[in-house]
Amino acid sequence: MKKTLFSLILFFLTISNLNAHTSHYKGIKVINMEIFRNENLIGYSNYFFTHGKNTLEVKNYTQFKVKLFNVVIFSVAGEALEKYENDILINYNSTTFQNDKEKYVKLKYDKLNKIFVIDGSSFKGKVSKDTVLGNWWNHKILEAEKQISPISGSIKEQEVTYVGKENVNIYDKNYLLDHYKLVSKKKDLPENKKLDFDIWLNPENNLIFKILFNQKGRWEYRLKNFEIN
Repeated sequence: MKKTLFSLILFFLTISNLNAHTSHYKGIKVINMEIFRNENLIGYSNYFFTHGKNTLEVKNYTQFKVKLFNVVIFSVAGEALEKYENDILINYNSTTFQNDKEKYVKLKYDKLNKIFVIDGSSFKGKVSKDTVLGNWWNHKILEAEKQISPISGSIKEQEVTYVGKENVNIYDKNYLLDHYKLVSKKKDLPENKKLDFDIWLNPENNLIFKILFNQKGRWEYRLKNFEIN
């Protein structure tokens, strides 16, 4: 169970385009998301934004614990920092402890060759700059074909389809949201490695309001609140 859950978290802490349209988020200060498992609140994933002239920094703090009979069987605690210049990610660093085991990613943009160089706990190498980084603050994940785990640096291929508009109730408020389905491109992957997420986006502000998946329980990320200047 621990291995399965962590495989999903590698994706889930899961998602921003490395050529992110950061201008779409001008003025955003904070995005706070709560994490639920089987309708029980187990943690959070929060983003904090610092805007400069042609620059953007995004800090993420994520933490949750899964308990069985009041015993913690799975836990994640992580911090990450993204740095952008002119809508291009130039640097990313993260450190995550999964059941006290450390995972990391160090990513830099090679301006000369226009590629990303990754030193991660699960992958070391180079990838094209149109690959995405797995953080939920940026809607560009819904346009990407590949993503980088923000926890370990591993690379996964994905397919995204538009389901349609739906009325969704979140924290006793109704929203008209765009529903997307995100799955693994490779269909022969083991079940615990497959991506299978339902994602709801608010087209009015390009914020992801809800993410849902089922694996050893029903998991849900909900947008609790956000702040704009």
